[in-house]
Amino acid sequence: MIIPSPVSRKRARIEIIPLIDIIFFLLATFVMISLSMVKNQGLNVNLPSAQTAVSQDRKAAVTITVTQTNEVYLNQEKISLDALPERLKELKDQDPDLKVFINGDSHAYFQGAITVLDKVRAVGITRVAIQTKGAESSNQ
Repeated sequence: MIIPSPVSRKRARIEIIPLIDIIFFLLATFVMISLSMVKNQGLNVNLPSAQTAVSQDRKAAVTITVTQTNEVYLNQEKISLDALPERLKELKDQDPDLKVFINGDSHAYFQGAITVLDKVRAVGITRVAIQTKGAESSNQ
């Protein structure tokens, strides 16, 4: 004869809410890691628009930024125009096939961008591009 226990037997359950929390945590972690892997070398500036803007390969490239107030940044480090050629020579010695991207604010003085371009060419770097955004991205 089987005597039933006054305490009912509970079956094991898999709680799904903590599992969902863990999945969302892992998803957020992977998103943050993948975003940090994007190499953003220059500063955020309002780029001028161009009809013929095309995307280019940015591997092993240096970004020189000219801000609206005519300040110059090499990658994200503020640098004077006098120190720029020396720093570019060091980078060119490390990589003879160095690419330079010049991005400038659309409201920056054009002379500032031309001065930077002259300094880059004086060092002997011939692979230079001016960064722009496509005309369809323009809000003006």
